[in-house]
Amino acid sequence: MSAVAQRFGSGQSVRRIEDPALVAGAGRFADDVSLPGQLHLCLLRSPYAHARIVSIDAAAARALPGVLAVYTGADLVEAGLKPLGSQPMFPGPGGAVAPKTPRHALAVDRVRFVGEALVAVVAETLDQARAARDAVTVEYDGLPSVTHLADATAAAAPKVWADAADNFAAEARHGDAAACDAAFAKAAHVVQLELVNHRLAPLPLEPRAVLGSFDGDRVTLRMSSQMPSGVRDTLCNEVFGWPTDKLRVVVGDVGGGFGNKTGAYPEDIVVAFVTHTLQRAVKWVAERGEEFLGAGHGRDISSRAELALDADGRVLALRVQSLANVGAYATTTGVIIQLLIGPWVATSIYDIQTIDFKLQAVLTNTTPTGAYRGAGRPEAIYIIERLMDAAARKLGLDPAEVRRRNMIRPEQMPYTNPMGQIYDSGQFESVQAQALALAEWDDFETRAAQSKKAGKHRGRGLASFLEWTGGNVFEERVTVNVSGDGFIEIFTATMAMGQGIATSYAQLAVDVFGVDIDKVRIVQGDTDRGSGFGSAGSRSIFVGGSAVKVASERTVQKAQSLAADALEAAAQDIEYREGEFRIVGTDRRIGLFELAAKQADHQVYMDSTSAVQAPSWPNACHICEVEVDPDTGAVQVVAYASVNDVGRAINPTIVVGQLDGGAVQGLGQALCEQMIHERESGQLQTGSLMDYALPRVDMVRGFKTVLDQSTPCLTNPLGVKGVGELGTIGATPAVVNAVIDALTRAGAGEGAATLQMPLLSERVWSALHGQPA
Repeated sequence: MSAVAQRFGSGQSVRRIEDPALVAGAGRFADDVSLPGQLHLCLLRSPYAHARIVSIDAAAARALPGVLAVYTGADLVEAGLKPLGSQPMFPGPGGAVAPKTPRHALAVDRVRFVGEALVAVVAETLDQARAARDAVTVEYDGLPSVTHLADATAAAAPKVWADAADNFAAEARHGDAAACDAAFAKAAHVVQLELVNHRLAPLPLEPRAVLGSFDGDRVTLRMSSQMPSGVRDTLCNEVFGWPTDKLRVVVGDVGGGFGNKTGAYPEDIVVAFVTHTLQRAVKWVAERGEEFLGAGHGRDISSRAELALDADGRVLALRVQSLANVGAYATTTGVIIQLLIGPWVATSIYDIQTIDFKLQAVLTNTTPTGAYRGAGRPEAIYIIERLMDAAARKLGLDPAEVRRRNMIRPEQMPYTNPMGQIYDSGQFESVQAQALALAEWDDFETRAAQSKKAGKHRGRGLASFLEWTGGNVFEERVTVNVSGDGFIEIFTATMAMGQGIATSYAQLAVDVFGVDIDKVRIVQGDTDRGSGFGSAGSRSIFVGGSAVKVASERTVQKAQSLAADALEAAAQDIEYREGEFRIVGTDRRIGLFELAAKQADHQVYMDSTSAVQAPSWPNACHICEVEVDPDTGAVQVVAYASVNDVGRAINPTIVVGQLDGGAVQGLGQALCEQMIHERESGQLQTGSLMDYALPRVDMVRGFKTVLDQSTPCLTNPLGVKGVGELGTIGATPAVVNAVIDALTRAGAGEGAATLQMPLLSERVWSALHGQPA
């Protein structure tokens, strides 16, 4: 390894190269960019959860100063725009044809959730657009609505869509029901839990914003997105019928994504349409309330889960029946997350081969669900980890021991789980043992006694688990441009969104090129520069980073051939080291940038596409300790220890940041975050930051995070495993298990076992004192 790589290459905790501009306020987020003469767009959203649109009167709005246009859903249909399609992958219940739930950019004929957009207003100023929006008169015919799963699946429930029988959008069955029944019949022990993974708002710090511009029959959208190419392709191929070169998507800095910005939204379509129609620049920026109502929600799945065990505590079978609330429109993303991606990890690190899963997607009059950090894996891991703790209590075993007895052993690798997914590597027992030592598991009773003296109930919980990463697209394109002016520019279609990916990519380039890191420029977010899947499913370093390494190596190989010509030597006699090509055994050399300057176009350019072999399977053991105040039910996380098998860490500081930040988001689900819809009206009751409780820094203390790099991933050239969602997945069950342990130790009994998230103080107090929550 070169001296430069030892300082700035992979494996080093290099300071993030993104940060100087961001902390100086020089970042360029979507709303930071404005164009001369740009118009402003506002959307009128439905106040009804379900209603027929009787009429829309926009005459008064059109007559107001500065108003250029008012559009309805019917106008967009007349202009030839097609709706976003519904999921095509799964049948309805019993193999029936799945209902169609086409989503128009502006609602046509009916609105199906509070916040659905139905009118777009365009004006010279934002205030004028808002005034005109408020001047539009809509006559609604209110219809019965359903927002809760129990109501949507009840007999004779109001239908969200006429052809959706009992409001079921899709169904998936996995496993062998007969074999599972046989295993349960012979089981020595059975544990059963009713579990709810409630609805959440992903809530990135930066709301969505879209700026459209028009140039020669071509539209450019500047926006905040994790997947620029995906947005372009959806709009062109599904909605407008345009060739993809007619639409350019540009993304600058992204203030958080968390899966919330992975696809095309109706607002993106409206901005593109208005820009193209008026041939003017048009800007839309979401208000925070609009984000709560209109941006995709996450989770929202209710499950009955059962585990069959033998007399020694070894699992014989797992049975799960789940209802997933996918909202008013059954999108491919919303459905596949719960019916397929979650099940891929449902047996986790445990040697369980007999399963029976019945999973159904249910339509309700709520905002459609989509990806949120973890996307199906947190829900699945929560189920199995809650079951493991329930089994430990029933059998009188240490929670760590019942897990250890069921873990897949290293000699079983590669291991195929019952969903057909192949784990390439993992030392699960070792990871858990390290975490137990880090958390001082065996000394817990001493700490519990100290908490008792202070008037608090202390509990401990753990989660040993894995997750799947890759987004199921394992190819990525990267271009490298070594320029004669002394810089290496690398373009990738993955997206930075706060995770430090540009720094990690630059470190990988330093590994190959051996130049100072300030000579490397990472460029992202421009579909004119290149296409690719983007950033989702913890794939950026795993897939994108591998592509950067391969592209850099191919660039050096190409440059080596050019250097051989320049030095009049055979290519095999040329070696490359620290930015220079040398003829072996001589002092004749030429610098990389000097070589680029000698080319006709003053550059050495490489367009490289490469793929990794399969997913990566990061895994971890997270252990949480809490104190519960018996007088108020308030929960305080007092210690949190985790050991995380991340394969090889490109930048350990960035990896730890991802893990800890993710853990806090998982803690938020466990303790405080919740989207609540009023049952009768469908109104969102937690539609602002005054009502939706995010985790706070004073809720956690005592984080200890360790990276286990002893087991590299075997499916990619870097040996890395995706880490962006690992912390979120482990934190939720670890925290909940700790609270239930505290309540059980305090004698709460059945009240603890039936407690559901979020563990609000009133719920915890009620469980502790034997009262209904």
